[in-house]
Amino acid sequence: MMKKCLMLLASCLLAAGTIQTACAEAEQNAIADAIAQETATDYVLDSTIPGKYLTNCAEQGTIEEIYYPTCDYFGDGSPYTKRAFVYLPYGYTAEKQYKVLILCHGIGGSEYEWGMTGTSSRVMKIMDQLIHAGEIEPFIVVTPNGKAGDLSKPGIDPNTSYQSFYKFGQELRNDLLPWIDAHYSTYGSGAAALGDARDHRGMAGLSMGGMQTINIGMCECLDLFSWFGAFSACPTTYTSAQIAQKLKAFPEEDEIHFFYNLCGTDDNVAYPSASAAAKNILPVTDRLNEDNYVWQEKPGGHDFGIWYLGFYNFARIFGAKK
Repeated sequence: MMKKCLMLLASCLLAAGTIQTACAEAEQNAIADAIAQETATDYVLDSTIPGKYLTNCAEQGTIEEIYYPTCDYFGDGSPYTKRAFVYLPYGYTAEKQYKVLILCHGIGGSEYEWGMTGTSSRVMKIMDQLIHAGEIEPFIVVTPNGKAGDLSKPGIDPNTSYQSFYKFGQELRNDLLPWIDAHYSTYGSGAAALGDARDHRGMAGLSMGGMQTINIGMCECLDLFSWFGAFSACPTTYTSAQIAQKLKAFPEEDEIHFFYNLCGTDDNVAYPSASAAAKNILPVTDRLNEDNYVWQEKPGGHDFGIWYLGFYNFARIFGAKK
């Protein structure tokens, strides 16, 4: 009998020890989670867009159709007028300065591809709801035509006209950004130099627009932009090694505030190129680290299911309140 009692007591002590150990581990995990939460960045990436952000907001911004003078950089350099669309947040006022995001389309698209033309615009709904909820500071979104050339001219070969995408940096620097700063209340309005507002400018895009964001925005115009979002960056996007080499041309003070990437794992068009550009870029450059870079992937293809999610997440990063 005594032996059974001793065995029972031992079992109870062992169980108590196990429970105590489990409680201690749970407490340690909770503390670790709390510390991680305290030291985490100001954003949390979502894998889907919550439904409320895809509905019309009580406080709606406005979308304006604009026309600005530019040059045929793909052709003979002659002047012509070009269209773009501009989202202005609810309550926009000239008394305040706003960040500017240039949002680019894909190879088969135009300034219309992001659908930023009216109240049915998902870009507008996402922006309105994020601002209304107090999750981001209001900012301006511009959707231009990323083909930097007058492709309406006779004799343009549609098989080679895609090369006009690679000239877009000249249009950004010489024409579009100066026009936006001159006509809207931005951080660049009245600035001595175009680069003075780089901390308050972002560039993002889907597919070919993702290529432009990396190849042009980051690797050619880092003196003008400091926030970058690439969604399914297309096959002509620079590799990590090429990006790292291009960044060496810019001084350290041209800081990259953030480089966000998203691609669908089922995207046979862009996943290899997007991965080569960004998935393993941290070891090859000291301009990016865990504080100003993220690679996100999820099941999905080469479509707006990924791209609107990319815009939603990047808008929360670019517009995060400080």
